[in-house]
Amino acid sequence: QVQLVESGGGLVQAGGSLRLSCAASGRTLSMYAMSWFRQAPGKEREFAAYINWNDGRTYYADSVKGRFDISKDNALNTVLLRMNSLKPEDTAVYYCAVRLLGSTYPYTAESGYAYWGQGTQVTVSS
Repeated sequence: QVQLVESGGGLVQAGGSLRLSCAASGRTLSMYAMSWFRQAPGKEREFAAYINWNDGRTYYADSVKGRFDISKDNALNTVLLRMNSLKPEDTAVYYCAVRLLGSTYPYTAESGYAYWGQGTQVTVSS
């Protein structure tokens, strides 16, 4: 089991920045990658950003590319999501998730992730 705890959400004006943090504990040696997903009101949860735990490869959804930056601290078992130039449409609950080695689902699919955090609210006002 891997436990995930997100923090750093809040209310920010459009154009502002926020940094989300996701701390992992438990069987962290089993982690292959971590991602951030988000779910806006009335919408399905969607992929936002991915980072490979070993080689640091990153991928982003087109909607956040160039504005969001995902990074990791292996020693602290923590993944960060730096969000810049925030827009009202970025308003959502943000979840971090762990992908285990051997998952055959695309990295953008929820089904490819075994563990999820409880989510943290991000609200961007216009």
